[in-house]
Amino acid sequence: MAEENKLEENEEQEEVKKEESQGEESVEEESTESPEEEEQGEESTEPAKAGPGQREEKKEEKPAETGEHAKEPAKEQAKGKERVNIIRVMETNLDGNMPVRRAIRRVRGVSFMFSNAVSQKIDFADRKLGEIGDSEMKKLEEVMTNPQKFGIPQWMCNRRADPVTGEDRHLTVSSLEFAKKMDINEMKKKRTYKGIRHGEHLTVRGQRTRGSFRKGKVVGVSRKAAAAKKK
Repeated sequence: MAEENKLEENEEQEEVKKEESQGEESVEEESTESPEEEEQGEESTEPAKAGPGQREEKKEEKPAETGEHAKEPAKEQAKGKERVNIIRVMETNLDGNMPVRRAIRRVRGVSFMFSNAVSQKIDFADRKLGEIGDSEMKKLEEVMTNPQKFGIPQWMCNRRADPVTGEDRHLTVSSLEFAKKMDINEMKKKRTYKGIRHGEHLTVRGQRTRGSFRKGKVVGVSRKAAAAKKK
């Protein structure tokens, strides 16, 4: 019996040794992986990085546009500059990108013929208004206010034989408006036909008023009011 027990113990010990040896072999196999597999594992764990081609794409700048597309932003910038270029002349805002002969027509009291006459008396009529200097600007204003001094005929003035002074003058902007108001007030005081018509806010130059110039709340006559008058 003792021998049988010893044999069983020996068999059990051998089985334990075999199991331990198998476990050590499995551990060595796991630890002895190939370097290629380890590198693959490291690559899989690292985050994906952009390649050199992708970086170059980011650095690459778009080529400059040519043709009509390139001209459009330049035109927009030019328009912005044109809008800002406004010059004050004779109490009026004028476009500085226009020639002088065309720009001064915007001034109240300066007609087409008068602007041509002024442009003949100055040397910078074809230049842009924004390009002329201060001395040239003063000369332009002086020619427009005192045209007879520079040889412009008196029949081109808009205030000939002034009733107060008897002089021939050319009025512009505020002086022209003031003279017009004073003339109307003088006619109202004298109770002339034109003064009466001005005072009643009616037409002055003989226009018919039956069909034209109708304004106000009452435009027509109602039938009921006309019938009541007949009764």
